[in-house]
Amino acid sequence: DKPTLIVGESGTGKELFAQSIHSASSRAHFPFVAMNCAAIPPTLLESELFGYEEGAFTGARKGGKEGLFQMAQKGTLFLDEIGELPLHVQPKLLRFLETGEIKRVGGSRLSYSDVRVIAATNRDLRQLVAQHKFREDLFYRLNVLPVHIPPLRNRREDILPLASFFLQQFNRKYERSLRLSPQFQEKLLAYHW
Repeated sequence: DKPTLIVGESGTGKELFAQSIHSASSRAHFPFVAMNCAAIPPTLLESELFGYEEGAFTGARKGGKEGLFQMAQKGTLFLDEIGELPLHVQPKLLRFLETGEIKRVGGSRLSYSDVRVIAATNRDLRQLVAQHKFREDLFYRLNVLPVHIPPLRNRREDILPLASFFLQQFNRKYERSLRLSPQFQEKLLAYHW
């Protein structure tokens, strides 16, 4: 149930690992909510995570909006590209990790959320901490259960089983069982993943 930090290069399957962790946990029957911190403008990130009250800003929805922490109640919130989280939002995330408290943008009332946070990054957060671009205390709160996913080129023994699995998955609709030719297997093993 502790915060987990998944680190790996782009394309290593960090979100799949996060979904697997969620599915194998006691929270599996509750929501898995994913957000890419790099895909949302920094000015909107706080309201996406924590929600907002009616009238909090121009264009705010009547009645306000619940945030991802509320949507993921009792489940898992996956924060991809956590290294891109703006400095002004980091203290609020830290506060949530310490206390479970959330406060909507423009709101005055604290509420509590029971959510497991799994974060992922392809960046070196220790280096970002040294450059004062990521809070050290937040790094340590997220890095309780670290998971490092090595790239496929560093686990070559997985290449052929994965290729065979995907070949069968993609050809299931044709009701045919296919095999990888020896020549193709050589090409896969020689490729620099």
